[in-house]
Amino acid sequence: MRTILAAAAVSVALATSLPAQAAWPDQTIKIIVPLPAGSAADTVARVISKELSVKLNQTVIVVNRPGASGEIGTSEVAKADPDGYTFGIATTTTLVTAPLLNTAKYDPVKDIAPVALIGTSPYVLVVNAKVPAQNLKEFIALAKKRPVTYSSVGEGSLAHLAASLFARTSGIKLTEVPYKSSTLAIVDLLSGRIDSQFGILTTTHQYIKEGKLRALGITSTKRVARFPDLPTLSEEGLPDFEALLWLGLIAPANTAQPIVQKVNAIINDMLGRPKEQELLANQAIYAAPMSPAEMRQMVEKEISKWKAVSQEDRRSK
Repeated sequence: MRTILAAAAVSVALATSLPAQAAWPDQTIKIIVPLPAGSAADTVARVISKELSVKLNQTVIVVNRPGASGEIGTSEVAKADPDGYTFGIATTTTLVTAPLLNTAKYDPVKDIAPVALIGTSPYVLVVNAKVPAQNLKEFIALAKKRPVTYSSVGEGSLAHLAASLFARTSGIKLTEVPYKSSTLAIVDLLSGRIDSQFGILTTTHQYIKEGKLRALGITSTKRVARFPDLPTLSEEGLPDFEALLWLGLIAPANTAQPIVQKVNAIINDMLGRPKEQELLANQAIYAAPMSPAEMRQMVEKEISKWKAVSQEDRRSK
């Protein structure tokens, strides 16, 4: 009953806050994906577009605008009319790390309206199978005895910042080896040219199963259902350590709140269904429904957290 009343309240607010001639939505809705077709963000956007199309009885299309680590597509969302017909997929990169590098041409707080968090995905700390460390404590002890390398796919990327936070938290030094892509990095990790990596679960899991890589822990504060045997770094001795990739839906700033709330309710309802949860889990994304206000708080907290890590990282060099 409470859900029905909430949905009715949103519908009434939507009807009373918009001009009578503009019964939203009365035209095609666009979801901009700032990454290429086939990416996890693209897959998620297409799931969302189908759900919104059914629930809103309106065509919802996905438009890919890849480039500049997602900044091109996100800039397009930020500059769009706040009329409820343009949304976008946001990531940790587009709303947190890119602005930290001062390369983004938008303000992730002032120019963006959070709509719904879709899900989060932890990194996994992996080492080459030849590295003489069976667990996190042994890895930390090893790094205190000799130089240990890790791969990075860009200064200021979340994987780089996660490694920096890990090194500082555990009292060790790690030697960064930069790569142009995660594909090149995983090749050298498998061959033993580098020792470790904060990798993506979907990329590393098969190598872990085959014994080619050894997983020391994941960067979420709770274990994930699909990989129940992987301990968290918190469990392994680093309390509250967390570094998460996440995906969310955003809109231009000043988009009408009744529209934002209506779309949020549809997506949160979708995220509560087992079928969609499993579909996301297959991409190593774990459903994390939030209100728009909660998502804004999360983004602001993430910006503050990783800004401090980035500044500390620069001071230590």
